[in-house]
Amino acid sequence: MERLQYFREGELRVVNEAVSIAEEMTSNAYKMSSAEWGRHRYDIKTLADLTPKEVVDGPFAQIIRYVGRKPQTSLSSSGYDFYKICLQDHTILATLKKTAELRLFAFALYIVTHELIHVVRFTKFLQAFDASATEKIIEEARVHEKTQAILRPAGISGMDAVFDFYRAWQGPLDDLKEMV
Repeated sequence: MERLQYFREGELRVVNEAVSIAEEMTSNAYKMSSAEWGRHRYDIKTLADLTPKEVVDGPFAQIIRYVGRKPQTSLSSSGYDFYKICLQDHTILATLKKTAELRLFAFALYIVTHELIHVVRFTKFLQAFDASATEKIIEEARVHEKTQAILRPAGISGMDAVFDFYRAWQGPLDDLKEMV
């Protein structure tokens, strides 16, 4: 089995900065106060902190839904959804290596913003986590559209290359959206 590549210390600093900005921009886009944003139960982890079942080959990140419970509670009604955004360092780094125009900060900002939009949509019941395969594909198109709407006005260096990279998602997914 191939040894997976992890973010190095400097790359982790860049990803952490992208996470902070993604959280701020996403909460602003959904007009959520700090208190309201804090009620979203999620965490963002890189490869070093993932279990083997949270590591995937292909996507840049995945969201896993867990059911959380406060200590000392056994009733199922006391459970809550907890979303773990699992960044796939190895896939992100391999793509950066193959696509010279992409820069880690802009790429990570796009990926994390995209995943945070999913979390917001799940927690606000705008999208079911357990949707059909077709609906998940259509949801991806919606979330890519919203991600670009949030990030485009910010004029972030390197983001145009990220938009170009994701342009391939627009055509086929737009066709699917129109079919439903």
